[in-house]
Amino acid sequence: MAPPPVPSPAGTLTGRLLALRALATLTVAIGLNYIVWRWLESVNWAAWWIAVPLVLAETYSFIDVTLFSVTMWRARDRPAPGPPPQDATVDVFITTYDEPVELVAATARAAAQITYPHATWVLDDGERPEMRAAAQALGVGYIVRAAQWADRPRHAKAGNLNNALFATHGDFVLVLDADQVPEPQILTRTLGHFRDERVALVQTPQYFTNVAEADPLGSQAPLFYGPIQQGKDGWNAAFFCGSNAILRRDALMQLGLVGYVRATEQAVRSALRASGTVLGKARRTATDPRTAEAITALQAAVRDATRGIDAGEAVADVTYRFQRQVDTISATLVADDVARMRADLEAIAALPRPADDDAHELVIEESALDRLAARDWTPLGAIESVRSLLGAVDVDRSDEAQPIMPISTVSVTEDMSTAMRLHALGWRTVYHHERLAHGLAPEDLGTMLTQRLRWAQGTLQVMLRENPLVMRGLAAGQRLMYLATMWSYLSGFAAVVYLAAPVIFLCFGVLPVTAWSADFFARFVPFQLASQALFLVAAHGLRTWRGQQYALALFPVWIRATVTAAANVWWGRPLTFAVTSKVRRADPQAWRLVLPQLVAAGTLVAAAIIGLVRFSLGYAPWLGTLVNLGWVAYDLLVLSVLVQALRYRGHATLGKE
Repeated sequence: MAPPPVPSPAGTLTGRLLALRALATLTVAIGLNYIVWRWLESVNWAAWWIAVPLVLAETYSFIDVTLFSVTMWRARDRPAPGPPPQDATVDVFITTYDEPVELVAATARAAAQITYPHATWVLDDGERPEMRAAAQALGVGYIVRAAQWADRPRHAKAGNLNNALFATHGDFVLVLDADQVPEPQILTRTLGHFRDERVALVQTPQYFTNVAEADPLGSQAPLFYGPIQQGKDGWNAAFFCGSNAILRRDALMQLGLVGYVRATEQAVRSALRASGTVLGKARRTATDPRTAEAITALQAAVRDATRGIDAGEAVADVTYRFQRQVDTISATLVADDVARMRADLEAIAALPRPADDDAHELVIEESALDRLAARDWTPLGAIESVRSLLGAVDVDRSDEAQPIMPISTVSVTEDMSTAMRLHALGWRTVYHHERLAHGLAPEDLGTMLTQRLRWAQGTLQVMLRENPLVMRGLAAGQRLMYLATMWSYLSGFAAVVYLAAPVIFLCFGVLPVTAWSADFFARFVPFQLASQALFLVAAHGLRTWRGQQYALALFPVWIRATVTAAANVWWGRPLTFAVTSKVRRADPQAWRLVLPQLVAAGTLVAAAIIGLVRFSLGYAPWLGTLVNLGWVAYDLLVLSVLVQALRYRGHATLGKE
């Protein structure tokens, strides 16, 4: 295997960066002109049912191009860092669940040979005796879940990492997936970035050695692990990708503590809101002035506690003060009740008591009982409910194995959310563009689809739970960088429109634009050419066509991810976490996995034939037919990647490097 490349000196991107900025400005300007014209002048409202979806899809694509332009505006190629911080200690975490023991052992063996002093740990979520024996034979540490994780949410890989963080003590943590074999110099090449005490994360590329030259499954992602991450790095928004990354423990622990405080604060807020509801109902039914006055005082205490939290007071201080106020009001009412009960008993004793000779029962005038029953007693029930609500706030988070979770658990992919939270706290991140580990990509279509679905679901979960546009602490550029990644996974809906529009025209002659006029082509063609030029300059010679193909060809995966992520966040429907298999799984029925795409391809072919027949019979204009046949040809070229994926039988040189 060739030695990994060394990052270029600072400043080598300057010339290309100027070209990128010029192209980005031109592309956005031309694109804006096109989209505005499309909305104002060319939408065929008579066929709104396809015309509006098409212009919406084009608007989505324009926003996507704009976000890409912003990303590349600050593309950054970092120079090699200085030496590591003095006396820095490092723990190397190798996460595993059910991967082959031999594969994990190969990674652990390479990790143990990293030249910088460190401790290597295998984090075995499968708790396999054979994995423990292999770790012991290699002389590396072995960590499984602590006892408190039993019968509590495990949070997949995030939980595995969180458990290990409290079992180790290194200043920094290198996270490796089970198949990511590190180079010996991975720490000496990267730790120098942490001499800046504001840096919390250094992410390096993920590179796969079992990917064929044609990359039929689109695994290598050279555009992302290159220009895009470099662009995000320029905005201090390069994010954690789950493996091949070094993190500062202090930053993670701060993140965990802040998360704990915020979770507790949110629980107290919820309890206060519920208390306000309880007291509001009690106030509406109170008829006695004394009762109403007590409830009003309690409502004021709720408002005071809420204002205290809003002002940033410690949650413990706020809840203590509130509980004291509740106790004071309760004690006053109880004392008053006792005095009133005494008076009532004296009144009862003064009532006439004729005796029954047989039963000797006490007979009380019915009118006196009615008066006592009609009395509006104190709101002790409401007070007790309020006291219980605040007391029920689980500061120990007994529903979780650990009250403090440094690695985010809000998503099935823990990495992006963790990085975004670090950025929101003011930490910096670094993208180090050097291959310092090599791993294994999926070897079959089914595994690849499962992996992409999980990535998309996790990203969209984060978007729905922690929208970067409104998250406190993020800079404007960071908000856009996170949005750009999240936005890309919504492309499935636009893809459906791009596949359907030419079919509808060729089969039925329905035009989504007012006409294929000179105005249309004068705006559309320059925008497309500028977009492609921007993409080519940004890629800088990298092979990115596979990525473009899969962005459209996997439209059912992106749609499914959007729907299931929304159902999970909004309605609590569970998502499963599937570990990416490192072993090829032969599936003779794999074509079923891409049945929607195969149906789409067949429909496109049929539409092309119908369109040619309609044109030959004089039912369709030549220009519209020609444009849509070209559109169909492009869609089929994109979808053809799935035929290659179905025929793929694994990398021929797997295991030879």
